[in-house]
Amino acid sequence: QVQLVESGGGLVQAGGSLRLSCAASGISVSRNTVAWHRQAPGRQRELVAQINSVRNTNYADSVKGRFTISRDNAKNMVYLQMDNLKPEDTAVYYCKLTLTNEYWGQGTQVTVSS
Repeated sequence: QVQLVESGGGLVQAGGSLRLSCAASGISVSRNTVAWHRQAPGRQRELVAQINSVRNTNYADSVKGRFTISRDNAKNMVYLQMDNLKPEDTAVYYCKLTLTNEYWGQGTQVTVSS
């Protein structure tokens, strides 16, 4: 059974940092594309960053230069380092793994105060 569990969200002031973690079980993160998405109240879920099996990454324009996605194959985890956070980064952040199906975690809340 595939399971993704996010952690690391919280409340931070603008300019601060957080590191989100996505722990995977039942599937290998090293062999698949893993992405972070976010959804703010009243808005559609959007792609934030993703990393594929050969560690190619891509980012939404709004987070380029501030967020970094990485992967630890030994721990079967994916991280999202978020620096210089802005109030507009406030959202629920979700981890998603794509194989033939899509697998989502339950999300973790990130709130950035001004």
